[in-house]
This record gives sequence, structure tokens and C-alpha cells, in this order.
Amino acid sequence: MTDTVSVFIERPYPEVYEFLLAPENMSRWASGLGESLARAGDEWTVQSPQGPARVRFTGRNTFGVLDHTVYLPDGSQVYVPMRVVEHGDGCEVMLTLFRQPGMTDEHFAADRDWVRRDLAALKTVLEI
Repeated sequence: MTDTVSVFIERPYPEVYEFLLAPENMSRWASGLGESLARAGDEWTVQSPQGPARVRFTGRNTFGVLDHTVYLPDGSQVYVPMRVVEHGDGCEVMLTLFRQPGMTDEHFAADRDWVRRDLAALKTVLEI
């Protein structure tokens, strides 16, 4: 099961893409990864419920792709597709959630709500 959550941001695509391309900006809008995200060489680290996890982000590209993968301490991986798409004078930011093995309906719904809150925070930060 997947769900894609999106938000329209009234800022030009290049500005939004550049902001989102910098992982250090996540602390301004992403309450999940952003609070404990720290650079560790070519990767980033984050505190997960299981302990320290590694995060790898997609590099600069011309397609608006901002995917990242979280490598959890137990060896599992969580892939998070994210895109920015130009839309008129603004852009649409989309994040797709994949339901993880063993995840309950309630947990998946809570994750979706969390992403909605984070994207709403992103909109607020970028439209000021």
C-alpha cells in the first residue's frame, strides 16, 4: 500500500528545489528526520526509535527528484520518494509513503498525517 501526500507552494520551483536539496534545511520543516539530522562524511545520521540510522539523499538533478533512503540499525531500509514539480508560478511538493512490513492501518494513517503536518510546515516556511 502506498499513499502520496502533496502540497502546493506559492514560490518558484528553483527556489523550492534549492531549499529542499539542502538536508540541513529539514530542521525547519521535517519533524521526523529534521530534528536530529547531522552530517557524517558523505552521509547523514538521524536518531530513529531503533537508535542511530544513516540517511542518503539523492543528489542534484534536473528532474526535481529529492528521494532519500533511511538505513535503520536492524538492517532494514525505508525508501522515501519525494518530488518537486513546477506548477504555474509555484510548485507541487509530493512525498510518497510505502506501508512498511507489519505496519498496522492505524500506524500508516498516523505516518500519513505526520507527513501532511510536515508539508504544511514546509509551505509555511517557504511562503513567508
